[in-house]
Amino acid sequence: MSVKFPGSEHAHTAAAVEAAVAAVRVRTPLSPEVAIILGTGLGAVGKAITVECAIEYADIPGFPLSTVESHAGRLLVGTLAGRRVMAMQGRFHRYEGYTLQQVTFPVRVLRALGAQTLLVSNACGGMHPLWAPGDLMLIADHINLLGDNPLIGPHEPAFGDRFPDMSVAYDPALRAIARTVAAEHGITLREGVYVAVAGPNLETRAEYRFLRALGADVVGMSTVPEVIVAVQGGMRVLGLSIITDQCLPDALEPANLEKILATAGTAEPKLETLVRGVLERL
Repeated sequence: MSVKFPGSEHAHTAAAVEAAVAAVRVRTPLSPEVAIILGTGLGAVGKAITVECAIEYADIPGFPLSTVESHAGRLLVGTLAGRRVMAMQGRFHRYEGYTLQQVTFPVRVLRALGAQTLLVSNACGGMHPLWAPGDLMLIADHINLLGDNPLIGPHEPAFGDRFPDMSVAYDPALRAIARTVAAEHGITLREGVYVAVAGPNLETRAEYRFLRALGADVVGMSTVPEVIVAVQGGMRVLGLSIITDQCLPDALEPANLEKILATAGTAEPKLETLVRGVLERL
């Protein structure tokens, strides 16, 4: 059963987005150039932002509430690397019981507030045998195995095309900038395909073999819905993953959240450096 909050049945409408925008505007006049989504274990990147104000998700109509450990549930408003940004310190997932329309509602709000670029990050499991926990991966493409799509339902023309083209979902120019920044700072930056699954359980050995055979390099439980909605809205997208555990079927070891968060925390300074460098070159 999906989590319900007041007005959730209308969360995909332009009116709902306008109400959320109005609530944010009461707190800040800032129009973001860039929207940032910080995933599992990555909320501390928000500390690099010069924060003008922090808005609790509970104070924004239509925003779901974060229920996952390490997701603070705040919208940070300020500047980073000279750019006006709004950063989601915590995101939402289908496994929490939210619909994908609810999961992606904040992206629609950030776009309506002025953001033209989306930087989305996540923690993920690595299935590429030559990559290691702690590595960063630049998302080149994705596979949606969530069993759902945030664009299903009545079409709202204000949100963009009914049938958005996803052939280049992750902006090539932004990816080129990210590769340059990583090289300049000596950061190992992999590049590959992210597959989104529903979760919340981790995968079986057979499932990892299946996902790898499909062409995926890493697996996670987020990101894809937000990217679909951002692309529909004409936003440029850069996706960055931290590989937090190794998911090799023939050498699989039990994973736990504490270890995943610790690995994400260790890699986070590299992610911050990369994000800051990209923003400086926009």
